[in-house]
Amino acid sequence: MKRIVVFTGAGMSADSGLATFRDSDGLWANYRIEDVCTPEALARNRALVIEFYNKRRREMLAARPNAGHKAIAALERDFDVDVVTQNVDDLHERAGSTRVTHLHGELRKLRSSRNPDLIVPIEGWEQPLDATARDGSLLRPHIVFFGESVPMFERAVEIVSYADMLIVVGTSLAVYPAASLVRYVDSEIPIYLVDPGHPDTTGIRNPLTIISKRASEGVPELADLLRRTYLDK
Repeated sequence: MKRIVVFTGAGMSADSGLATFRDSDGLWANYRIEDVCTPEALARNRALVIEFYNKRRREMLAARPNAGHKAIAALERDFDVDVVTQNVDDLHERAGSTRVTHLHGELRKLRSSRNPDLIVPIEGWEQPLDATARDGSLLRPHIVFFGESVPMFERAVEIVSYADMLIVVGTSLAVYPAASLVRYVDSEIPIYLVDPGHPDTTGIRNPLTIISKRASEGVPELADLLRRTYLDK
């Protein structure tokens, strides 16, 4: 069974109504990164940071997986599939994907401010401002802030290195270290890129197929192509 790794970014969830960060009308148009997504921001204005992620969580819970999420989950019927995502939402899981690695954290979880390995789920959308972990420290969003290390990156590299094909969806390939994952697949492994914009493909030396469409349209199209290519023989 062919092993597919799907690497997704904000464009994957844009068709579910979740704002992207980098577009001109995206999330950061209304917020400064240094005010809501850094350790310093959390220390300086905890209320604003918690409010920001409470809003993101509420938006996520109101959103639904789109046709792209569902097409990725359905690939598991015919292929061995891992999803590596830059997204902090749970739309891949709700669509039915069973192996999802979140590079930048998860909105549905909180963690200790003192111990990054002390992670707890959150029910609903609202994190109380004074909620504490078992170790007595204040809980914080389980999000990799700018300037922090990406603890799941080595795991993602391992996953990608065993791929028979890599699908890249909805990412600018401009956020590092995540964007460098395309360099960890063997050079002969085909890469399929689904994005209506102009991702940075300079780091890709593999056979490359580009589908210049949004995730909800392009991923189902690609899924059909893969089945015709690898199954209908």
